[in-house]
Amino acid sequence: LAPYKHVVDSMMGPVVGETDHYMAAGRPEGELSNLLSDILIWGSKKFNETPDFAVYNIGGMRAALVKGKITYGDVLEVAPFENKLCLLTLSGEKVMELFEQIAMRGGEGVSHGVQLVITKDGRLKSARLNGKEIDPRASYRIATIDYVAQGNDRMEAFKAKTNLFSPQGTENNVRFFIMDYFREQMKAG
Repeated sequence: LAPYKHVVDSMMGPVVGETDHYMAAGRPEGELSNLLSDILIWGSKKFNETPDFAVYNIGGMRAALVKGKITYGDVLEVAPFENKLCLLTLSGEKVMELFEQIAMRGGEGVSHGVQLVITKDGRLKSARLNGKEIDPRASYRIATIDYVAQGNDRMEAFKAKTNLFSPQGTENNVRFFIMDYFREQMKAG
C-alpha cells in the first residue's frame, strides 16, 4: 500500500485553509452548518447572483472541521457528495412552508440573516430575513444544493421552485466552492 499512500496523500494533503477552533454541524444550528450556507451565498457571485438566503442540509455535512490546517481531504470528508450549487426562486408563501419544514426537522443549515424561532416540538413560531417578516407575495432567490432543490430531506417546498439555475459541470461541485472560500480567506489573512 505504501506507493498508493504517497499518491493519495499528495492529492488529499494540500492545505486550503485554517480554522482557529473546532466547527461542527448541528441542530437547530451550528457553526459549520451556518458557514457552509454562507459559502453557498459567497459562491453564487461566480454566476452574478445575489441570493436572499441559502439552505444546506445537515445530512449533507459528513464531518466536522478540527482546529488548525484544513486540507483538501478534510473538505472532502465534510462534503463527500457530488452536490452542485443550485439557485432557484420561491414565493414568500413557499419560503414560509420551507421554514416550517426546516422547523419540523429541528433546523438545517441556513445563511446569515435567516432568523427562525422553532419550538422544541418542531413548530415554527416566527421567521425573519434580515430583520423583516417574509412577504408571502414576494419572490425570494435561494442558493442551495441540487439534492435539496429536488425536495429531498423533507424540504418539499423546493418542488415549487422557478427560475432554476444549476450547472452540472464538475467545477460547480460544492466542495470546490468550500475550498475556494477557504483559500480566499487565507489570502486575506
